[in-house]
Amino acid sequence: MGFEVDVRKLDLFNKISKEGSKRVAESLSQMSGLDAETEVAKINLMHMDDVKTHLGTEKQVGIHVQLTGRPYGYVLFLLDPVDSKQLAQSMIPGEGSESGGFSEMERSAIQEIGNIMTSGYIDGWANVLDTTIDMSTPNFTYGPSHRIIEKMGGWPDEEIVFVLDSKITTTETDVDLTVYTFPKIRELVDLVRAIDLDTDVREDIVADSSITKN
Repeated sequence: MGFEVDVRKLDLFNKISKEGSKRVAESLSQMSGLDAETEVAKINLMHMDDVKTHLGTEKQVGIHVQLTGRPYGYVLFLLDPVDSKQLAQSMIPGEGSESGGFSEMERSAIQEIGNIMTSGYIDGWANVLDTTIDMSTPNFTYGPSHRIIEKMGGWPDEEIVFVLDSKITTTETDVDLTVYTFPKIRELVDLVRAIDLDTDVREDIVADSSITKN
């Protein structure tokens, strides 16, 4: 397949996800009333079949965007519904639904939060890859994982997925956040290959925990 990458660049994949998560917290912190920090619990490279199991079957809140520029693909944020409602309430106190679902104002608030999170995450990727990554408008979905994936357009035709488990702590609530990144692997590898280790990586890479592959 020709996906070989200089072994010295392997830590870039770890750096990409960490930087993306860091940018999520920074972006949320810019919102009025939210002082956010992010703790990354685990970064995995998973096979697509394992991701289907990892997603589970419980109802979740999904926010997804399509990457319309290299490396192309999709990014999916999954949040616990209770966490999502609390996060929405930090923006629109007293305007939520009393039922188990989400009011239009809550959906709008979560979509705006999703816009901030996805933009921050993708900016983190772009920063490490030294490029610009264009994306679509974030889409909100509430339901079981299969419905969220269907709205995303179905399972991408790739074998490997980046999975980042993290916790966002704000002044209002703690949010468990899982980010699934479905890049076009060949496009991503080409971007990584183009990075000059001597000029682009030397100051950017910090020794960190390695990625595990399930």
